[in-house]
Parts: sequence; C-alpha cells; structure tokens
Amino acid sequence: MTKNETPVTKNETPRVSATPQVKVRWENANTQSVYANVCNAAGTREEIVLLFGMNQAFNVTENEMTIQLSNRIVISPFVAKRLATLLSNVVADYENKYGVLEQ
Repeated sequence: MTKNETPVTKNETPRVSATPQVKVRWENANTQSVYANVCNAAGTREEIVLLFGMNQAFNVTENEMTIQLSNRIVISPFVAKRLATLLSNVVADYENKYGVLEQ
C-alpha cells in the first residue's frame, strides 16, 4: 500500500486520495505580535481589506473618536471565506470552554 491509499477492509477495493497530504511548517522567525481592540473590513470583487487598530478613547462623551490603525491586511475573497470559517470554529471552541460571548 502506498502512502496515498487508504486501508482496505474485507470486500472493499483500495481507494487512492485525490490530493496527497502536505506537511505545513510555520516559520515564525520574523513574526511580530500586535494588539488590536478594533477591527473593520471592506471589500471589492478582487480583495478583502482587514483593518486593525487601537481605540484609546478614554472619554466616551466626545462626539468623535480616533482609531490608531496599526495593520492593514489584504486578502482574496477565497482566503476571507476560509478565515471566516476558521474564526467561527475558534470562537465556538472558546465559548464551549469559557461560556457564550454576549454581543
């Protein structure tokens, strides 16, 4: 049996997976951590833009607040959809462990 075949049980024919498994190695030597308490998104047909920043408004009586943007990440709509699924799963796991987040 090759590494792309699944095990065969009685009365079954071998199945070969369409795509081989790829091992992903995350290189983090140049990774930077940035804290953000504000996130916004906008999109066009070709790209989705995620904006991250800090709300440092300590006086909530003001009519205007300034958000200090720190990062802008541009991704394709396909990556955005995968990210939405990933975030949904992570939040669901979080809520299972720590309780439901109120909006």
